[in-house]
Amino acid sequence: MMKVRELQDDPASGGRKAGLNTRLAHSGFDPAEYHGFVNPPVVHASTVLYPDVATMKAHSQKYRYALWGTPTTDALEAALTELEGAAGTILLPSGLAAVTVPLLAFLSAGDHCLIVDSVYGPTRRFADKVLRRMGVDVTYFDPHEANDIARLMRPETKVVFLEAPGSNTFEMIDVARVAKIARDGGAVSMLDNTWATPLFFRPIEHGVDLSIHALTKYPGGHSDVMLGSVSANSSTYARLRENQMIIGVNAAPDDTYLVLRGLRTMGVRLARHGDTAMRLAQWLESQPSVAEVLHPALPSFKGHELWKSQFDGASGLFSFVLRADEAAGSRFIEALKIFGLGYSWGGFESLILMVDLSDRIYAKKPEAGIVIRLQIGLEDYEDLQNDLRMGFAAAGL
Repeated sequence: MMKVRELQDDPASGGRKAGLNTRLAHSGFDPAEYHGFVNPPVVHASTVLYPDVATMKAHSQKYRYALWGTPTTDALEAALTELEGAAGTILLPSGLAAVTVPLLAFLSAGDHCLIVDSVYGPTRRFADKVLRRMGVDVTYFDPHEANDIARLMRPETKVVFLEAPGSNTFEMIDVARVAKIARDGGAVSMLDNTWATPLFFRPIEHGVDLSIHALTKYPGGHSDVMLGSVSANSSTYARLRENQMIIGVNAAPDDTYLVLRGLRTMGVRLARHGDTAMRLAQWLESQPSVAEVLHPALPSFKGHELWKSQFDGASGLFSFVLRADEAAGSRFIEALKIFGLGYSWGGFESLILMVDLSDRIYAKKPEAGIVIRLQIGLEDYEDLQNDLRMGFAAAGL
């Protein structure tokens, strides 16, 4: 089988780059390299033997020790590197580890780190509890003021950490502009790209140095695995990989295989997630008990134009403001039969939770009510709509 990256060199293709679903189906592993099997081997390993002392001293064989990689981790790393347009990718045991390892790799005592205020809550907790203890000064900035972060840059600013859209409230930023400000100021830029996946947004193409993913979400897709990744450009990859090995974390083979398997169908699943989510978001806009729908693909959303100019699509996660107090919100949630009450997202099942904005500096609880976050799974639209109707009725809305 011809490798996908070679398709554009085939005269029959006319030089056209393979489409995203084709790349998802075939990236990362060539069956010809392993007896024709279409899936890579799941290598359970720690020790790797060397043929002689000279080879061990020179580190001249491909695999040295399982921490440094196996054919299984190589396959997923190669697929993600191609999809991201990166110089290389590392795998980590969770999405949070994919956040913390690059921060540890590029920050030291006395450094300054700028973080968007709409960041994933555990990222903030790591910054406040660990980075500050390490002697790193952390400043959060308003995502709506991201274009002006040059005034917050200092000589000691070494990392600008972004998330687009923002967690739970989905604020948008001009990623290329902010990445350029970071680069001009001598800082490395990182972006948590879990919401969009590389199918809908590729941060490195917009000047970001490192693209972070919770592979637990859409790439895994089945709510049965924890994994994370960081894809890096050529100026940051070597340092990122070196620090990963110094810390001593990599991905387990079975988890890696499950994510690689999920990656093959991510395109068709995301299309379903996104289509149903958009229909529900439009319907929710028409409901009298909904004050606002926070979905970047809606024309009514404040950051819609920024989203449209940068992203190729929308996934299945969004929020809305319910005109209710917490007691009515609890009745709404607890009346649902299909939406489960739980963290995470990106799996086959729909989920719901009440958003806590108490840790945010620039986004406070809306006066109109409470923020409800929906993860739209693969169920039928009509069933999800009816489930939400039941919630409204139970809450007296």
